Amino acid sequence: MTVLTKPQRRLKRRRRVRAKVSGTAERPRISVFRSNRGLCAQLIDDQAGRTVVAVNWFEPELRTLAVAERSVRAGKLLAERAKQAGVTVAVFDRGGYPYHGHVRAFAEAMRESGITI
Repeated sequence: MTVLTKPQRRLKRRRRVRAKVSGTAERPRISVFRSNRGLCAQLIDDQAGRTVVAVNWFEPELRTLAVAERSVRAGKLLAERAKQAGVTVAVFDRGGYPYHGHVRAFAEAMRESGITI
């Protein structure tokens, strides 16, 4: 029996979720990457293999915020960019991370901004 490290367990969860979740042009996938310093997310059309819109924690308007507030503001910012691109419905891919803390705050901010997840 092998012992899996924490990153290996996350990748295993991520692959399991990605086997079931796929984005289309009408309903792109919201892919989240979380680090200790911030959160990055993008809307992906998996059929065309392209990123529709993205947001990164190191953008000038997000970089100066506290880490907790940064996740909420990133969710609102990505929702605004998604609406400009004509997206109102999306599929949420948490990337193998637990749905709490920054990931949950990000998803709830997207919902509050009018994106149906």
